[in-house]
Amino acid sequence: MANDTGEQRSNARSRLRAFFLPRADRRFFIRFALVALGAYLFFGYVCTPAIARGESMEPTYADGSLLFCWRPRYWFRAPRRGDVVMVRLAGGRVMYLKRIVAVAGDSVSFCKGRLHLDGEPVEEPYVKTSCDWELVTRVVPAGQVYVVGDNRGMPMEQHKFGRTSVKRLVGGAIP
Repeated sequence: MANDTGEQRSNARSRLRAFFLPRADRRFFIRFALVALGAYLFFGYVCTPAIARGESMEPTYADGSLLFCWRPRYWFRAPRRGDVVMVRLAGGRVMYLKRIVAVAGDSVSFCKGRLHLDGEPVEEPYVKTSCDWELVTRVVPAGQVYVVGDNRGMPMEQHKFGRTSVKRLVGGAIP
């Protein structure tokens, strides 16, 4: 009985060693290449890592925080109010992280720092700082959305916000 336990331990040790230090044979290199290709495709085209730069989305996303952009989010559904999205600027590497506050057909404005949709104030639990923004009513045209950062304590002039084409939405941020 003691001999069986010793054999089991030895067998487990050899399997563990084979897992962490496999033989560098042909099968190993094929598996390695397939895993590397799968990771490259997944993290390059499906779930892209990104780092938040700037304070416009605080406190939801702090400056320097790591996040992932889920590109398939809008393959099968339209963007919705409240979605946090990555908006492509020039090329594919520079993007803005913003929240959709209005979709096509909505009229959007800021009055005494409060977001209004179709003339009604909107409750925004993700906005933690008060502001004094004023913005006249504008209607979001078809094929576009209106995006704004969550940190409304920043002066309006320091924010990048406004209408953007749905085609510029790369995907949604994974919290």
